[in-house]
Amino acid sequence: MTFLSILCALLIEQLKPLRADNPIYASIKLLATRMERWFNAGHAQQGRLGWFLVMGGLMLPTALIYWLAYRISPLAALAWNILIVYLTLGFRHYSHYYSSIQAALNSGDEATARVLLAEWTRQDTAAMDTAEIARIAVEKALVTTHRNVFGVFFWFLMPVGPACAVMYRVSEYLARAWNEPDHMKNEAFGVFAARAFYWIDWIPARLTAIAFAIVGNFEDAIYAWRNFASRWQDEAVGIILAAGSGALGIRLGTPLQGAANVMPTDPSSLDSAPLESDVSPGEEPTARALQSTVGLVWRALLLWMLLLLLLSMAVWLS
Repeated sequence: MTFLSILCALLIEQLKPLRADNPIYASIKLLATRMERWFNAGHAQQGRLGWFLVMGGLMLPTALIYWLAYRISPLAALAWNILIVYLTLGFRHYSHYYSSIQAALNSGDEATARVLLAEWTRQDTAAMDTAEIARIAVEKALVTTHRNVFGVFFWFLMPVGPACAVMYRVSEYLARAWNEPDHMKNEAFGVFAARAFYWIDWIPARLTAIAFAIVGNFEDAIYAWRNFASRWQDEAVGIILAAGSGALGIRLGTPLQGAANVMPTDPSSLDSAPLESDVSPGEEPTARALQSTVGLVWRALLLWMLLLLLLSMAVWLS
């Protein structure tokens, strides 16, 4: 049932992609905003309480409906699974940005690529050249794919999979919504949300990196993971991008700058030029790197689906 649920949801999304601004996502965003307004009194414990209330309010109904559907008929449970996977997956949410940036770079239209990248990442792209545009687009694509696809896959495999898939996507959103906006930075309210998602994403991030290594250049991916993942502030992002860069054979981020909040391990290194050993291996990204990234993501997706099929068959035969 798990394999069929994911396969059907992927097929439906290919035919009818769910818009990123759909009413269900908008309702969850509104709930998170109101919860922050109601509970944020400047202390971490309020953030913890708000996080559990949001999670309980979304996960419990999801699990209850799944249980009721399963009692009625396995087909009803399958339909509910497909709906939840369709709503939690985001394989095509932002693909139009990536495809448009790729087309613009292939045609030499850097100005359009900058505008599209700025809309997608909310960054100032005015001074970026082709290599930097390509690098940021690849970084954004790898992280977004992990959080919108592979992380959901992992948690959907857990008991009461629909509720766990909801937990993953909502926890990822709360970690951003309660920490990244200017008025929330350095606020204690979002500390628990960020820490909770760190642990929720701990295993999925490493499985995604392993998948990139298997379907790409394995040795370079493992080497980059071991030696350069710590260059990023976010540990999970560092693991995914380091493994992705090695698998693709391109350079993503440096100790001094980068698209994914890359920071040096030692801040004093900002005053000196980077050593050769400080720069991750690989070539500078070009427009062709975007196509290579698409291939890497699809191969990783096929690997996940194959493993899931084998697991489903083993469970069925037992």
